Order: sequence, then structure tokens, then C-alpha cells
Amino acid sequence: MARNLKNYDSWCIFRIMAEFVEGYEMLEQSTPCVVVFGSARILQDHPTYKAAEETGKLLAQAGYTVISGGGPGAMEAANKGAKEAGGRSIGFNIKLPFEQYTNPYMTQSMTFDYFFIRKAMFVYYSQAFVVFPGGFGTMDELYDVITLMQTGKIEKCPLIIYDKKYYQILYTWFEHFIKEKMIDKKDMELVSFVNTPQEVVQKIQEK
Repeated sequence: MARNLKNYDSWCIFRIMAEFVEGYEMLEQSTPCVVVFGSARILQDHPTYKAAEETGKLLAQAGYTVISGGGPGAMEAANKGAKEAGGRSIGFNIKLPFEQYTNPYMTQSMTFDYFFIRKAMFVYYSQAFVVFPGGFGTMDELYDVITLMQTGKIEKCPLIIYDKKYYQILYTWFEHFIKEKMIDKKDMELVSFVNTPQEVVQKIQEK
């Protein structure tokens, strides 16, 4: 028997509403917030893991709530650094068929069914975003944030891309956009490229 899609979609509205309410209630008590993006595939002995952990620690010491995607890799590292420094460490997880599990370094967490609600939670209360090396998911999050700032849908705030060597090709790609007049030169001001956790905190505190 075929599923009644119309009826199913109608009932999804209530789950969507519940996820928005739960997420907003959590964030209302957690400002100021900094979101950390990055790959789930980074192992604990990787330099990026150690950098994300140190970044989480420094952010917590500076009084920021650290928010990640709640999974392993760079997300886990940032949560770990924040929690072990005595700060607030939040994870917004997502149900996926592989790679994603809830890391143990969070003071609060929530698991979403819907990507679009999770994305809204990332941007709604955040004062800054830090993008560590990653793949498709990390690029999706980066482009989502930069587009929202470019179009004025959210206020401009520090968007910090970590590891200049890893992201050199992205920088070149942005320059190509400018050359082809697909973006304005001033759009490059929306992002900063850094190489150390200390630079991350410095860029955030400059704004």
C-alpha cells in the first residue's frame, strides 16, 4: 500500500516546530556563541584536531559558548577543548547513515532530523564562525553562512577559515569569482584566513 505523502507531510510540521522550539530555547541561554565547522573524518592525532581543540579551549576561556555539529573529528575537538576548559559546549547533531555519532564532550546537545533546521540553529545566535578543513558538508555550511551575510539575511560577523594551505584553492576560487564579476571584490572582506587558534580568537575579538 502506498504511503499517504500528503498526510505524512502534514504531520512533519509538528516535528519541525518541535525542533525549532527546542533549539531556540537551548540557544537563548547560551550566548555569546561561536560555531565551529569541520570534517568528521579528522582523527585525534591529526594537527587539525589539535588546532580545533585548542581553539575550543581559547574560545571558552574568552567567554564564548562553543557550538559544533556534535559529531567526531574537528567537531569533537572543539567541543572537547571548550568543555575541558570549563566552558559551555553545545553539539547540534544530525541523523546520518554513516560517520556521524554524538561525541562525549558536550554540556548540551540536540539531534536533528532536518538539515535546514540545524542550519538555522547554527546561524541564529552566533557571533562568529570558524571553518576548519572539511569536505562537502563543511563547504555547504561555509557557503550557507557567507551567502546569508552577503545578502544581508544575517548580520556580518567574523567568518574565519582555518589553514591557509588547505584552503588555498578556495581563496583562488574566490579570486576567480571576482575576475569573472560573479562577486564583488568587497565580498572577500566577509572572510578571514588564519593559521593559528590564537588568530581565531583575535579576529573574533577585533569585531
